[in-house]
Amino acid sequence: MNFSIIIAVYQRKDELTELLSSLEKQADKDFEVIVVDDGSPVSLENIVIQFKSKLKISYFFKENSGPAKSRNFGMEKAAGDYFIFLDSDTIVPENYIKIVRNSLTKNYTDAYGGPDAAGKSFTPLQKAISFSLTSFLTTGGIRGGKKQVGKFQPRSFNMGISKKAFEKTGGFGNLRIGEDPDLSMTLWENGFETQLISEAFVYHKRRTSIKKFAHQVYQFGVARPILNQRHPKYKKITFWFPTVFSLGLIFAVILLFQMQHTKVWMYIPFLVYTIYFSLLFWYSLMKTNSMIAARMTPYIVIVQFAAYGYGFLKSWILLNIFRLKPEKAFPGHFSN
Repeated sequence: MNFSIIIAVYQRKDELTELLSSLEKQADKDFEVIVVDDGSPVSLENIVIQFKSKLKISYFFKENSGPAKSRNFGMEKAAGDYFIFLDSDTIVPENYIKIVRNSLTKNYTDAYGGPDAAGKSFTPLQKAISFSLTSFLTTGGIRGGKKQVGKFQPRSFNMGISKKAFEKTGGFGNLRIGEDPDLSMTLWENGFETQLISEAFVYHKRRTSIKKFAHQVYQFGVARPILNQRHPKYKKITFWFPTVFSLGLIFAVILLFQMQHTKVWMYIPFLVYTIYFSLLFWYSLMKTNSMIAARMTPYIVIVQFAAYGYGFLKSWILLNIFRLKPEKAFPGHFSN
């Protein structure tokens, strides 16, 4: 297999430098790197030039269109027969390429995904956000089927597809948000299989502020009903979980602050949430080894579920009750 690593990036020169530095240190160096600058105001070519003597690397600049079209552009320019996508805010362990190559040699699929982790140098907030998005106690536990070939939905921060799959499906669609599950389901519909390579993890910085994080997961929530319309076969009742969780928390707080607590059952909902948040704290402390991150975790989970749940509910109502076209309801979610 000839690997082409495709990095679609907008600005983020410091993150790109870190990612390229980690690729330079790979134990398996048999790959090329395609950097697609998605219309950055200041060209990133000078960053790429620094690695010309260390990596087989190419730089392309194009008008801004979002990550999906930029990745497709990169695949069109790539020489390999298997394409690997990495986000600019990731750092790759030195055995990453070696692990992917060995895994696909033993158990080939036309697409794969790998998990993400928080690095030791990450801030407590980044560690708390990473835990919130990946733990089995949160939405990381309801994605399902991770060990089953054909059932795992890769995420584009750490994902690969074959040239054959790209040529048959056309690659990523016109979504700016949710483009990776959209591609996964398109691959399934065209007879291709996906898998999780659990050892092929990357360190993923994700968002660096609560406001940015909330906006990101809100956008993910909006995207899910759009994806459900495109791929109705893969709708799941669990997609409603963050919305139900958030509404339930509001209900529990309202009951708690009622003037008269004459009935014991009125305390039960809040007690359930309290137990859940306590579990989050202790499990986060165990996984992150950071008291600050652990203390942040319950709050981050509330932000995640509330923002995602609101986006999901808003999108579902506009698309299913008011019957709006997704492109009209959420034009920012689509590439031109």
